[in-house]
Amino acid sequence: MVAAASTEGSPLRILGVSKSFPAPGNDAIHNLALDATTLSMTAGELVSVIGPSGCGKSTLLRLIAGLDFPDSGELWVGDDPITGPSAERGLVFQDPNLFPWLTVSRNIQAGLVARGLLQKKRPEVGEFMRLVGLEAFANAYPHHLSGGMAQRVALARALINHPKVLLLDEPLGALDAFTRMRMQDEVLRLWQARRTTMLLVTHDIDEAIYMGDRIVIMTPHPGRIERTIAVTLDRPRQRNSQAFLRLRGEILELLHLAGSAGRNPVGGMSSHIRQDEDTSGIKPDMPGTSQPEISPPASVVSGVAEP
Repeated sequence: MVAAASTEGSPLRILGVSKSFPAPGNDAIHNLALDATTLSMTAGELVSVIGPSGCGKSTLLRLIAGLDFPDSGELWVGDDPITGPSAERGLVFQDPNLFPWLTVSRNIQAGLVARGLLQKKRPEVGEFMRLVGLEAFANAYPHHLSGGMAQRVALARALINHPKVLLLDEPLGALDAFTRMRMQDEVLRLWQARRTTMLLVTHDIDEAIYMGDRIVIMTPHPGRIERTIAVTLDRPRQRNSQAFLRLRGEILELLHLAGSAGRNPVGGMSSHIRQDEDTSGIKPDMPGTSQPEISPPASVVSGVAEP
């Protein structure tokens, strides 16, 4: 049986992390991707990260996953420094990246096979299939599944390793709007059941508000963690509530996407959101920068190498 966990996650600390990449065609020039980026998460917290393409969101996830290394700074999960990939840090991409020749059951157990733990953990395979509602599809192949079902397999494959931190890189971005909303509830249900620390990268502001305990806003050129917003709305959240829509509007203004009527003429913040006031949980600026976004390779999912 999968033991119930009050909090399965661990704290995550990103301390002054910087990362740069060589410019295309000129190794003598480096483009700064992250500059002194600092972020802390408590055990079992779900934090959403939003920002335009190219602001370094996926670079940050790669560093936390141990798939790349910072130029400077430190990354910690609990009391352990991050020095490379580990099953304790799961990673789920927009594409489920399922093995097409394996059934649902064997896809979920793939990580256990790679770690030599299948015999010991085999009973958990059925438990996690039930957790994501796919026990009736244990012997189905990926081409038999809808997009939402395939993504649930990917989530189960990551969660069966009992990661202390689960990194979600636009995991619902390829789904249609209705399936995406249903899957948001599915991820939240899994999070509430396991209390795994989750860092969710998304371009969808509604998704960030609906799911996150906090929202981290990143901006490019130069990239930085510009704001953190505490989302104090009660769960389950109502997407059409006045508080939800008000917070959505404030974030749109912070990102300068609310339209010209909501913008400061000089390109600053909206006239009714001041830098020094706490408006709907908006906190003062946090240090950190990031820039060119490097997408994670589809060859690594939750520590399992794809063929």
